[in-house]
Amino acid sequence: IQMLHFSRRLFSSIVGSGEARLSSILHKSFPAAEKILVHDMSNGCGSMYQVIVESVEFNGLTKVQQHKAVTAALKEEIKEMHGLTIDTKVVKK
Repeated sequence: IQMLHFSRRLFSSIVGSGEARLSSILHKSFPAAEKILVHDMSNGCGSMYQVIVESVEFNGLTKVQQHKAVTAALKEEIKEMHGLTIDTKVVKK
């Protein structure tokens, strides 16, 4: 299992950072977002991320619904994570 983890991390660093991959997915899911920030809190390991999304697309949604929208966008990636911190904000039109 440790070898697989090492290989995944090595592959991730060759192809591009996990931050860039998650950011790309979020930009596709929330094209009107004014701010999308992704920070790998695990020092490049890719096991824990902080995500910040500020978008008009959250208008009318509760905080829980906003967070569910982010987790739905990252559904496949979350399977490989140990933790994810989400902060969302509604941007006024």
